[in-house]
Amino acid sequence: MTALTHGAPEVTEVDEDPGPHGGPEAPPRADLDEALWQAWKTLELPEGFHAEIVEGSIEVSPTGRHCHGQIVNRLRRALERFLGDGDHVAYQDMNVIHEMTACVPDLFVAPEDDTEHVTEDGLGPKASCVEMVVEVVSPGHRAIGRDRLHKRRAYARAGVPVYVLIDDHDGHGTVTVLTSPSPGEAVYAAETRVPYGTEVAIPDGAARGFVIGEAITGPRRGA
Repeated sequence: MTALTHGAPEVTEVDEDPGPHGGPEAPPRADLDEALWQAWKTLELPEGFHAEIVEGSIEVSPTGRHCHGQIVNRLRRALERFLGDGDHVAYQDMNVIHEMTACVPDLFVAPEDDTEHVTEDGLGPKASCVEMVVEVVSPGHRAIGRDRLHKRRAYARAGVPVYVLIDDHDGHGTVTVLTSPSPGEAVYAAETRVPYGTEVAIPDGAARGFVIGEAITGPRRGA
């Protein structure tokens, strides 16, 4: 997903101590997070755009390009066949909420009966019920950094068990499967990274055993 910076408010860390020349103290971090949360909830975006809160910034992104959409749709169709009539399904175009962070994964796996997991205000399911998230990296420095770094930390912080990153822009294309999140450190302890054309299986959760390979990603890019 490609981020648009125009008109997207951003909150950065502020030193809570007054400067050497005095002056008012900066508001507590919690107040800044609350202000960002309220701003995100009131955003009205044109059709085809969505907004996320990722590590202290509101990110506004348009619908992905053709190649991006192809991969996501192949993946969803294959996941639907794999999950069959089980208790979990593949979702798209929906907020995943953790505290005052909101992400819109390209795809995620969660219980089909998610009523008890949806936030009280109905904004979306809580990250605690999500078994796996998938992001397909879009071009552009900001988009690449968001999926590879910022969202990686955000999903680990939320305790999402499996994060899959499908990356056209890493060499000839790679698939990375991240597992064993450590929420306190916002890191994944285990990582498997393979080039396009090499199959990799999901090791945990409702999608355990599901294989991502060339049928989903397509062949190596530029090979």
